[in-house]
Amino acid sequence: AAVVFSLGGFGITATVVTTWGLLLLFWIVCRLATRRLCVERPGLLQTALEGVVQAFESAIDSVLPGRAGTLLPFVGTIWLFLVVANLTGLVPELDSPTGDLSATAALAFLVFLSTHWYGIRSAGLKNYARHYLSPSPILLPFHLLGELSRTLALAVRLFGNIMSLEMAALMVLLLAGFLVPVPVLMLHIVEALVQAYIFGTLTLIYIAGGMQSREVAQGRAAADPTDAGGHTTRATCTGVRWCR
Repeated sequence: AAVVFSLGGFGITATVVTTWGLLLLFWIVCRLATRRLCVERPGLLQTALEGVVQAFESAIDSVLPGRAGTLLPFVGTIWLFLVVANLTGLVPELDSPTGDLSATAALAFLVFLSTHWYGIRSAGLKNYARHYLSPSPILLPFHLLGELSRTLALAVRLFGNIMSLEMAALMVLLLAGFLVPVPVLMLHIVEALVQAYIFGTLTLIYIAGGMQSREVAQGRAAADPTDAGGHTTRATCTGVRWCR
């Protein structure tokens, strides 16, 4: 992306400026939408926002029941930002921030950090770290490689789809002129919404995997009847009896 201006020796690109503009737009809309909330007579904007929030909560509850209140601020923000960012390319003289690999890499890195943050908060640091050594410590390098590869794939997938979408739309307009703008715009809108949904859903799935690491570790421990001393357990009517 082209450098628009410099700030403290750092070049500020058009992608950064557009992202700042979107953040400012979100802040203005949120301020205006929450100024006069009413339970008895909700306005049209409030009704629409409540519908969006309820849809987000339903999607989160379908993956992690009872955790919508915890995950909604982050996952909902990811969904909303990506929808608007992907559609920014429809505005003349503007490019979608998600068409820049640096922007999608930053988003993927946030998802990477949030996955471990929510996982540690849910299971505790010890239990969360233990699931990387399960079922065998030999698999630790493969677990770490999987974490890095899925983060990279998350960034490249969104970048590639949005960039190719904008290039395809530009080529169609150059070849066919402005005789077919409506189908191209509809394709752009549909694809932008689909990519935002996929990225947000993958974010939710990754976080869910981190938060359920404790349950997975406990399930494996329960399936293995051998304790740390090499003994096995056998249940009786009065409790558990240890035997060799």
